[in-house]
Amino acid sequence: MGVELQFEGDDLKSVLNRLRRAQGQISGVIRMIEEGRDCEDVVTQLAAASRALDRAGFAIIATGLQQCLTDTERAARDGETAEQMKARLEKLFLSLA
Repeated sequence: MGVELQFEGDDLKSVLNRLRRAQGQISGVIRMIEEGRDCEDVVTQLAAASRALDRAGFAIIATGLQQCLTDTERAARDGETAEQMKARLEKLFLSLA
C-alpha cells in the first residue's frame, strides 16, 4: 500500500527543477571523472548533487505527508490503521536519512 502523490503547479515545478538540477550535477560529475579532474572538485560537485536529490526527496515526502494527513478516510477504507500509516510514513522518511 503506498501513497499516490498528486503534485500541482508550483510543487510539481519545484520538485522537477530539483531533480533536473541533480541530473545536471551528476552528468557534471561523470564528465569531471572522465576528464581526470581534481578529486576535491569531483567530491564537491557530487555533494551538491546529493543535496539536490535529498531536497527533492524531502519535498516529495512533505507532499506525501500532507496528503496522507488529509486522506485518512482513504486509508481507513483500505484497511490501514493509523499506526500502520505512521509506520509506513516513518519508514519512507527514514529512507532519506
